Amino acid sequence: MNNVQQEFEETLKRIQSQNGVVGVIVVNNNGDLITSTLDNRSSVSHAEMIMKLADNAKGFVRNLDPSNELTVLRMGSKRREVLVAPGKDFIIIVLQKQNHKSFMKSIANSL
Repeated sequence: MNNVQQEFEETLKRIQSQNGVVGVIVVNNNGDLITSTLDNRSSVSHAEMIMKLADNAKGFVRNLDPSNELTVLRMGSKRREVLVAPGKDFIIIVLQKQNHKSFMKSIANSL
């Protein structure tokens, strides 16, 4: 295993070990599944929807400031948070449980 692959695997393990993480999906920029901790059907379904959303978010950020780029997209619902981190060659999608101390929940409650 080369250093890049080893670092990638260690990063995935570190993400998965975080409290509340339900799943991690990694896709390439074409939307092809690289790896996932979820079943294949859920992984593909989540990846398709999130890829569309991430593309729109990237465009939105560029429209606001052409010299800027999207680094992380974070969304929350009552039960889950989704974090999307687009990279040069792949996109990491993290699904986690919404906890009572969550930043996203505190925003939603203040609206």
